[in-house]
Amino acid sequence: MKKILSVVSVFLVAFVLVACGPQETYKIAMITDIGDVDDQSFNQGTWEGIVEYAEEHNISHKYYRPNEQTDEQYNNQIDIAVAGGAEIVITPGFLFAGPIATAQAKYPDVKFVILDAAPETVAANTLAVLFTETESAFYAGYAAVKDGFTELGFMGGLPFPSVITFGIGFIAGAYKAADEMGLNDYAFDPAYYTYVNGFRPTPAIKTMASTWYSSGAQVIHVAAGGAGASVWDAADDVAGKYVVGVDSNQAGFNARVISSALKKVGEAAYQALDAFYSDEWDGGKTIRLSSVDGAVGLPTDAASWRWSTFTVAQYETIFNQVVAGTVDVPDTVAQLYTFVSALGYTLDPAFETAIPGTAS
Repeated sequence: MKKILSVVSVFLVAFVLVACGPQETYKIAMITDIGDVDDQSFNQGTWEGIVEYAEEHNISHKYYRPNEQTDEQYNNQIDIAVAGGAEIVITPGFLFAGPIATAQAKYPDVKFVILDAAPETVAANTLAVLFTETESAFYAGYAAVKDGFTELGFMGGLPFPSVITFGIGFIAGAYKAADEMGLNDYAFDPAYYTYVNGFRPTPAIKTMASTWYSSGAQVIHVAAGGAGASVWDAADDVAGKYVVGVDSNQAGFNARVISSALKKVGEAAYQALDAFYSDEWDGGKTIRLSSVDGAVGLPTDAASWRWSTFTVAQYETIFNQVVAGTVDVPDTVAQLYTFVSALGYTLDPAFETAIPGTAS
C-alpha cells in the first residue's frame, strides 16, 4: 500500500509541476463569426490569410470559436484569447461591431482588426476594414448574363449590410449586361431573391435551391458562407445549373461553382498583420477596400474561370470601367432603382420589400 501511495504522490507532484509550468501562448488570435474556419467562405478566407502570415514569420497563432451568436460569447472568446497571449486579435463579420467596441476599451494594449464592420467609435488600437462587395457581385451578375444566362437568383444568409449589397450588386450587373446585349425584355425575377436565415448548409436550403432550379433558375449567387454547399449540391442534381460563390474562391469545392464574388479578406488580414509587426500600425480609422485596391472581383485563374463565352478580357474591361468611375455600381436599394431606370428598365416593385434597406 505504501508503495502505491508513493507512486501516486510522485504522479500528483509531477502533474502539479506541469500544470504550474510555462503555458503556451498564441500571439495572433482570430475569433470566428458564425461557422468555423472550414466554412469555405469568410471565416476560412480570413484564417488562411492569418496562417500564411504567421507561418511565414514563425508567429504563434490560434482561432477561437464562440459557442453561440451573442455579444457575450464573442467577448468571452476575446477574453480567452487575450489571456492566452494574443497581442493582435482579428474578427471577421458584422456581428463583431459591438464586441470590439467593448474589447478595444478593455484591452488598450491589444490591437484589434475587424473585417466587414466597424464599431461606432474606432479606437486607436483598432482598424476596421470594409469592402465594396457590391462591386464583386456586380461583376458576377454581369458575367452571368453575358455568358447567356438570364434566369438568375440570389440567396443571402442574413440581411446584414454586407450581405444586402451583394444582392444589389448582382442585380445591377445583370441589368448592365442585358442593356449592352440589347435584351430589352430582361427582368430579374423577385421570386428568385431571398435570405436563408443562416450561414450553414441545411437540407431546407438545398430543397429551396432545387425548387428554384426546377422552376427555371440557371445561376444562383449565394452570399451565405458555408450554406453555399447546399446550393451547389442542388445544382449537382440538375444539368446546366450553376452557383456563384462568395467571399473566397469556392471553385475548388464543386464543379458547379461557375465563379465567386471575391472579397480578399485573407489578404486584408495578412496586410494588417504585416503593418502591425512592421511597426506601421495605422489604427483608429475605418478603411474601405474596393476594385481600385484590387480587393474585390472575380477569380481569373484558368482553373476557376468556368464561363463558356464570357472572357477574361471582357471582365477586365468592365472592371476597369468601375475603377475609372465610368460605371458607378449602386450599393443601396434607392441607387439600384435609379441605376436600372437609367438603363431603360423598370425594376419590379416587389424588390422594395424583398431587399431590406429600401429607405437607405
